[in-house]
Amino acid sequence: MRADFARAARRGLSASSNEQRGLSLVELLISIVISLLVGLAAAGSAMMFTASQRQGVGAGGASINSITVMNGIKADASLVGLGFFDNSTVLCSTLNLSVGTTKVTDGTAFTPLQVASVGNSDQLDLVYATQVEAGSAVLLDASSDGTTADLRSLLPVTVGQAVLLSPENTGACTVRTVTANTASTVTDPQRLTFAAGGRHNDAAFTTPQTYPTRAKVSMLGGVRWNRYRVDGSEQLVLDRPIDGGGSVVLLRNVVAFRVQYGVAATATATTLDSWVDASGTFASVTAANIDRIRALRIGVLVRSPQREKTESDGVCRATTAAPALFGTVPSSFTGSDWQCYRYRTSTVVIPLRNYVI
Repeated sequence: MRADFARAARRGLSASSNEQRGLSLVELLISIVISLLVGLAAAGSAMMFTASQRQGVGAGGASINSITVMNGIKADASLVGLGFFDNSTVLCSTLNLSVGTTKVTDGTAFTPLQVASVGNSDQLDLVYATQVEAGSAVLLDASSDGTTADLRSLLPVTVGQAVLLSPENTGACTVRTVTANTASTVTDPQRLTFAAGGRHNDAAFTTPQTYPTRAKVSMLGGVRWNRYRVDGSEQLVLDRPIDGGGSVVLLRNVVAFRVQYGVAATATATTLDSWVDASGTFASVTAANIDRIRALRIGVLVRSPQREKTESDGVCRATTAAPALFGTVPSSFTGSDWQCYRYRTSTVVIPLRNYVI
């Protein structure tokens, strides 16, 4: 009896020991290898997802940024010419404009809108008054040498604001800053004084202008001169030639920035006939062609900041056809590296409300 009990106890202990034995070394190694393979696969997927996400964010960010910048330029360009036109007629063919003793334009040819071609991109200059009432013009009651102006009717200008002196017909204009405003009386006209110390009063121009009776004085408020261009680092920047300071970066990775004029067939036509580059007849805006300009078309071509990987054959195919802007492919698309990036094009059309006849 005791012997049978002892044998049964040993069998139970042996069975319990077998059930609690655990993994063998081979099983453990296989588990580790499987875990490593799963981990590597997961890490690879995560890296691919992260890279794809970066590319998507980069391309999407470039698109959103370019749209935002273009809307800002659109709002800016819609004001061009404000204060330099009277009843849709241009007032100036040349301009004397200074800031302190620095001459910005010294009797040189002037138009408030100018586009110049620079390599793959264009440079856009916009000039306009800051006062919404700008363009309200009154006549001189007596001739002016640019130090004072006696007005035939009321001009609601205040000390510190700028005015434009212009001849009766298109010609030489001068910008002055009001330093004193003497109200009219029963016997005397309103007098504006442009003394030294005013923002636009201190430079000595090569050809000082005098303005006879019936010349015009237009309210400006302030003068804004904005220049948009692409610098050597593929950045679209904003310069303010009369406000000092450095360039402000608006957009990066800019392949091309283009501007075209929307022109009418004749100076008196009211419909837009075609889009033209700043070349040929419109290489510069002059008194001879400014009356034909009705609108601007502005486009920007940007590149995504994230370079995409080559495929198994070593060739990039992120972009297979070189993108064009206004029907022209920029000359910078040479070699094959450009195919490793994605591109976005944004365009806006801007009616020039101060130019419309």
